[in-house]
Amino acid sequence: MPRLPGRGPRDGHKRKVGSNKGERTNVGTIAKHESPLAGSNLACPAKPSRIAKARTDIRSKEHFAHPWPLPNRTMKFRRYRPKFHGTVCRVRRSQFLQKIEESFRIHRAVALLGPRQCGKTTVAKQLARSRDEVHFFDLENPVDMERLEQPMLAFEGLSGLVIIDELQRRPELFPVLRVLLDQTTTCARRRRFLFLGSASRDLIRQSSESLAGRVSYLELYPFSFGEARKLRRLHLRGGFPRSYLADSDDESGHWRDAYVATFLERDLPNLGIRIPPLALRRFWMMLAHYHGQIFNASELGRSLGIADTTVRRYLDVLTGTFMIRTLLPWSENLGKRQVKSPKIYFRDSGIFHSLLTIRKRAELDVHPKRGASWEGFALEQVLRSLDVSSEAAFFWATHGHAELDLLVHKGGKRLGFEFKYVDAPKLSRSMTIALEDLKLDRLTIVYPGKVSFELSSQVDVQPLAAFELSGFSGDR
Repeated sequence: MPRLPGRGPRDGHKRKVGSNKGERTNVGTIAKHESPLAGSNLACPAKPSRIAKARTDIRSKEHFAHPWPLPNRTMKFRRYRPKFHGTVCRVRRSQFLQKIEESFRIHRAVALLGPRQCGKTTVAKQLARSRDEVHFFDLENPVDMERLEQPMLAFEGLSGLVIIDELQRRPELFPVLRVLLDQTTTCARRRRFLFLGSASRDLIRQSSESLAGRVSYLELYPFSFGEARKLRRLHLRGGFPRSYLADSDDESGHWRDAYVATFLERDLPNLGIRIPPLALRRFWMMLAHYHGQIFNASELGRSLGIADTTVRRYLDVLTGTFMIRTLLPWSENLGKRQVKSPKIYFRDSGIFHSLLTIRKRAELDVHPKRGASWEGFALEQVLRSLDVSSEAAFFWATHGHAELDLLVHKGGKRLGFEFKYVDAPKLSRSMTIALEDLKLDRLTIVYPGKVSFELSSQVDVQPLAAFELSGFSGDR
């Protein structure tokens, strides 16, 4: 006769297991508590009290049977990791962690800049797990603000990693940080600062003045295709984690609408930018219709009834807060009239779609801006894949209608890119002119298909899915 599982030999207690004919054994109850493949009770490590309760519940049954013994002391279960549509909700953005570590070898301070809600704090916490000593200051937390009333006393005795979130809210800290970064004591040499900010270094003027040469600047952007892997959803919802990982397109759209409102009404005033939210919203919505086009401040000013200088100031604000990409024109020494005004693109396709009131894929597929939407989305993905700064990316156009969507200088080469929302791209006269006039090393046509092929010895066609964070060199 089998022993009662979980009881030692000294107990001397034996019991039949399912000896009566037709007797129902309570296998389901046992499996609920013990099977490593069972439901929510095994989703997290069990506590001792919980184990004891499980044993009591099982032993209280008159008859039972199960295929494995109940452990005597310790139960170990796999930790449950929640997922969203097959994507783990916590993405370890290893390429940014590596960049931060490399920058720390050069400077004692690194500024991680990017739009609000793009994952800066999450990356900082991932970095903190690899450090023995970490100090975190959130400048939106009243408690941390109080701790920094005397910043020199608060920072001077700290070693290890010091993280300061939303640094742009306290510009008076920059002179103190400059003094701390110049110190040569043993404690100071061991100390590393990680600054998190929601504005570019051009907007954080105090940083560029007082910390010049003492800090490395890195830009963190929302999810790209190399991280998200679902291209159609990424295009529709954009790369902000909470928008991309939402349970439905409607929830994603509601989040983005709230994000736009919060950005205009709270985030910009916190940066010291005093622009009426309604006026900037009108400008932003008008700008959506110029996405992927040459920026004309005078024309926009006439449409909105404001001066062109005000239009340029509004554009600078949206560019400095990572909402808009201003692509500068490239000027070659040619005997042709070339375009001198910049192009503008929304950096996140989800925000662009929200301002156009697009929520569903079916709405996007029939919208007149679907081609421009895909062009801006693909351009942003290519720039991220190539890891190219804004200063090394241009477009080129002449008044004779020859143009190139993107010109990149990388590794001593000139790489040209055209973005076509078509099934089968073809080589056009405009591309041939760009190859000859700009002396391109390679011209790549990016399209939403799945097959790569060549159109000539210097021109190839690549699906956007080929441009992942593993890197595209342009070599063929």
